Amino acid sequence: MPATESVPTPQRVAVIGAGMVGLATAWFLQEQGVQVTVLDRTGVAAGASWGNAGWLTPGITTPLPEPAVLRYGLRAVLSPSSPVYVPPRADARLLRFLAGFARHSTATKWREAMRAYIPMNRRAFQAFDALAAGGVASMTNEAKSFIAAYRTEAERSVLLDELAHIHSAGQEIEFDVLTGAEAREVEPSLSDNVGAAIRLHGQRFINPGEYVHALGESVVARGASLVTGADVVDVRDEGTGVRVITSAGADEHYDAVVLATGTWLGQLGRRFGIRTVVQAGRGYSFSVAIEHVPSGPVYFPAQRVACTPLGDRLRVAGMMEFRSAEAPLDRRRVLAIAEAARPLLRGADLDARVDEWVGSRPCTPDGLPLIGGTRSPRVFAAGGHGMWGITLGPLTGELLAEQIITGRRPTELQPFSPLR
Repeated sequence: MPATESVPTPQRVAVIGAGMVGLATAWFLQEQGVQVTVLDRTGVAAGASWGNAGWLTPGITTPLPEPAVLRYGLRAVLSPSSPVYVPPRADARLLRFLAGFARHSTATKWREAMRAYIPMNRRAFQAFDALAAGGVASMTNEAKSFIAAYRTEAERSVLLDELAHIHSAGQEIEFDVLTGAEAREVEPSLSDNVGAAIRLHGQRFINPGEYVHALGESVVARGASLVTGADVVDVRDEGTGVRVITSAGADEHYDAVVLATGTWLGQLGRRFGIRTVVQAGRGYSFSVAIEHVPSGPVYFPAQRVACTPLGDRLRVAGMMEFRSAEAPLDRRRVLAIAEAARPLLRGADLDARVDEWVGSRPCTPDGLPLIGGTRSPRVFAAGGHGMWGITLGPLTGELLAEQIITGRRPTELQPFSPLR
């Protein structure tokens, strides 16, 4: 359990990590009158926040461990072209994560985790709206269409089953079932190989890098210090506050600290009781020109490829690669995504790719994020969102800021204890 020591309401807080989650936490702490310093070893949106698909999809925000994952089998996950890839030489830490992931990839565990997500999903857009009302300059985009496209009706049945499970868990989402021809009427960028589709309603999307930079600018404009190139190597609870030390020798004292370091959460969090493995689930993306820019996201679930319109180009993203966050971009993954999307898109120049990118989503074995207090009453964690750090980042920041200021854990955060 988190420490119950009574501490004064913090006035100076350091947030370590300048991605969506860290900056949202900083912003909402400022709403409570806190003086915030944001520290990041690289820069704003330098990790998973920059090149992801940018979907705001609380309607389909679900636990990553699911029974379907286990159907891939060993041969599939060892293939470089597989949507889910595990390197043949996995280290002990990765094997521990995979064993836990497999244990949670059951229908019973999925339903349990899904119930934890529902209260967060219901409030996700409200937090984005609060940021917009507070002056964050980058807006969210309503998905005028959000198409999940398949070659066959049989392939489509997998998502229909999942939507039924989502509904039975208590989460509402509206959708239409379309033929391939009906899907092309809505979205002409789909090829004739698409024979079945589902159109989701009520979702949004953003340009994630642009949005997170706007959030950072808002945090600075409201009085925060944002220090980049600050590699934090030690965090120490000294009883009256927290000392934060960087590799460059900076040594500062704060009333409280938020660890929002994504895949690296465990490195600083271990001494404060965080034992859950946070594994890099690396995703890849690139952007291409396309004859007809879609009016909203396009998803190819069977291929695990996500497409998002960003200005006059299409961002194409995919892959769940469980390996070291520091590993270099593997061009085989980029090519695998391009080849998976090629038969299903019309007019996309998939051979003229720009902005090729890899980023590490912070994944937990049970598919639930780590949000809240630790064994220290002055150290808090916010990470492990897997694929949902963009969708749930602002609400995570709002609820965690509330907990830091009031000392009470919001009901929505109960299932996400960093000490579980």
